Amino acid sequence: MAKEQTTPELVELKEALNKGKIVVGFDSVMKKLRSKAVKKVFLASNCPEHLSTDIEHYGKLSDIAVTWLDLNNEDLGVFCKKQFFISVIGIE
Repeated sequence: MAKEQTTPELVELKEALNKGKIVVGFDSVMKKLRSKAVKKVFLASNCPEHLSTDIEHYGKLSDIAVTWLDLNNEDLGVFCKKQFFISVIGIE
């Protein structure tokens, strides 16, 4: 059995999940990113390039941190206890 990863990013994401302060999905995160309603954005390790380019561009314009995770989109979905893959997730 693999040992669970505990990076500071995952701890921060877990706390936001417990508080219910997350935004899931590219369209929802982009909407919040444009209005500066998110504090931080996380990308899965295999996030498609056309999505990550847009997120990183608007993150720089909005001065919001965009962080790549070591988890792929399937593992990120499992980590967030969702029954679907997650490539982009934001913290409100």
